[in-house]
Amino acid sequence: QICNQHNAKAPNLEQVFHRMAQTEPNLDHDVSWFLLPSYWAKMVVALISFLCFANSYDGDFVFDDSEAIINNKDLRAETPLGDLWHHDFWGSKLSSNTSHKSYRPLTVLTFRVNYLFAGGFYPVGFHVINIILHCTISVLMVDVFSILLGGLQFSNKGRRLNLAPKTSLLAALLFAVHPVHTECVAGIVGRADLLCALFFLLSFLGYCKAFRENKEGHNFSIFWVLVSVILGAIAMLCKEQGITILGLNAVFDALVINKLNVLELIQKLLHKDKSLENAGLLRKGLLFRITLLMSGGASILYIRWRIMGTGPPAFTEVDNPASFADSLFVRAINYNYYYSLNAWLLLCPWWLCFDWSMGCIPLIKSVSDWRIIALAALWFCLIGLICQALCSEDSHKRRILTLGLGFLIIPFLPASNLFFRVGFVIAERVIYLPSIGYCILFTYGFSLLSKQAKKKKILAVAVLGILLINAIRCALRSSQWRSEEQLFRSALSVCPLNAKVHYNVGKNLADKGNQSAAIKYYREAVRLNPKYVHAMNNLGNILKERNELHEAEELLSLAVRIQPDFAAAWMNLGIVQNSLRRFEEAEQSYWTAIKHRKKYPDCYYNLGRLYADLNRHIDALNAWRNATVLKPEHSLAWNNMIILLDNTGNLAQAEAVGREALELIPNDHSLMFSLANVLGKSQKYKESEALFLKAIKANPNAASYHGNLAVLYHRWGNLDLAKKHYEVSLKLDPMAPGTKENYNLLRRKLEQLQKKGG
Repeated sequence: QICNQHNAKAPNLEQVFHRMAQTEPNLDHDVSWFLLPSYWAKMVVALISFLCFANSYDGDFVFDDSEAIINNKDLRAETPLGDLWHHDFWGSKLSSNTSHKSYRPLTVLTFRVNYLFAGGFYPVGFHVINIILHCTISVLMVDVFSILLGGLQFSNKGRRLNLAPKTSLLAALLFAVHPVHTECVAGIVGRADLLCALFFLLSFLGYCKAFRENKEGHNFSIFWVLVSVILGAIAMLCKEQGITILGLNAVFDALVINKLNVLELIQKLLHKDKSLENAGLLRKGLLFRITLLMSGGASILYIRWRIMGTGPPAFTEVDNPASFADSLFVRAINYNYYYSLNAWLLLCPWWLCFDWSMGCIPLIKSVSDWRIIALAALWFCLIGLICQALCSEDSHKRRILTLGLGFLIIPFLPASNLFFRVGFVIAERVIYLPSIGYCILFTYGFSLLSKQAKKKKILAVAVLGILLINAIRCALRSSQWRSEEQLFRSALSVCPLNAKVHYNVGKNLADKGNQSAAIKYYREAVRLNPKYVHAMNNLGNILKERNELHEAEELLSLAVRIQPDFAAAWMNLGIVQNSLRRFEEAEQSYWTAIKHRKKYPDCYYNLGRLYADLNRHIDALNAWRNATVLKPEHSLAWNNMIILLDNTGNLAQAEAVGREALELIPNDHSLMFSLANVLGKSQKYKESEALFLKAIKANPNAASYHGNLAVLYHRWGNLDLAKKHYEVSLKLDPMAPGTKENYNLLRRKLEQLQKKGG
């Protein structure tokens, strides 16, 4: 409510504002809760939000962090900053068919700054920024909730009045400690949601500032409306949900600034009542401001559409099975079931999971499925709240319920599957903004109960208990996000039918070298989802390494039949076929992999190995050269070229390739070793010695390095040093091939020299 007095002789304008505020019911009046000065309230919220998530500060990079941060070339200094505006969140070109079209350049820019200041991929700095962002957002929520719950009023000095200090503190605490926010805070990729929320709230507060100098609602600041639009655009460049703030600003303007009665307006429109002016639609510049918001939003969406292209992102059935259902009924009923589960996560955030896809939530295919009850409960509650929001005679109730529903539903719309298919079933991160609406509704319900309750303190203790339980749950869940092993295993009890959970547990075990346990989880992933090609590929790889080649071939062949463009599976199938000495089939598999992934250096490397086994030396060198062109730091390809040229007597060419490789990868000790061998054979002993010593300094426990340096000294005539390095080599590896024979030859030679000298 915006108030102003035209009478210049008014004795105390501040009193007028407080008096007018009392004409509406005050939520704080019947609530037994802490009343703190604004500064202290914000300090308490900041401290509690920090304590909830502080234990995530030294966590690892987990789950999606690998693709969005570690493997994202956009974070590195060599990538031009301009490329960020043409790439998606994962570093792929937006024009690519494989792009997810998630356009968040400002979030990626903050990752890049983190990387730059940390001097590499050190997760602590990334986690600390996420925690600080959540604390900042939670503090801003005190101001936001004071407006949403208490209304918008300013003093004669232009200072905004907090008319609901108790309930705004409670709502902000509920937001700060909600466990569903853990994914956004403890998972570094959640930075997108945090930055989006920050600018989302700043846009809302900026829009409220537009009415600071208001005179009976007729005057407003166009500057602050435009600032609000710009902040909304920035929010969208952090994550797509940010654009929804423009719609919420319009709703807030209509309900709070213009005190629009939606039901009354609908009735007048239906009856073609000419008194729409009195309904508030045309008063106070509402249409002009909404036009500004809509024009700004349309412009932002158009620019984004031009940048990202018109094609929708390509998702698979396992990402979002309901969206691939043939029946419209099945799609609709499952979408609504997903909404009910999201609502349940807000109400009871105990069962949390990093991924809800791949069979975690089986499709509802019949009305006889008992889960239909969840849909009925959701819509029963929503319809009841909507009726109260529209039909209540209490304008205060109408305003709070409508704003609560607006903040609950509107930010969720981009994730609802209503406008476009999304790449997930449920994602806890997308509930970060809608939880604002939940906190409004919860706090309003608490105030109503307090009004009816005789023992208000017992009710306050119960709410304190909820806050404490949520805070403990936040701390526990944050600890699970500290490492992939804990995160993935925590999901086994929540989503035992989720093939991706078993796949990720298996992958984590395989990365740690526990292949036997990994096989068990990969097999379970394939059992749960017989079309899970990535699990088949990884299982086939492990079986290949364990020399179980026939089963590996079966799995990889099945994977490429299911997904014919799966390049990695084609390459791995080629490796297995090569091991089975079916060379023609292996060659065909390699070329099929390259056909589906043009820039595939590892496949060219393996193709080169095949050609080398077949003594097709020119083809092998060409394949390895292609690998190094595509990936200049491909050490194995460079090494194989040097060794092949060395073995075929092309020492000059081998030397040239070795020098070229070391210019690109100057600290690679294996390249130093290979080039040192070539130089030794070319009788460039001094240079060869220098490279051998440099390689040994980098890798002092390599027996072959000491053994070959000993051979160099042996040829060079430096027999004492040769003897020393033969002995070091044999100490490191007593079975080193050829070293013992050479050492014995040297000893006999030394004995002969001693006899001659004697």
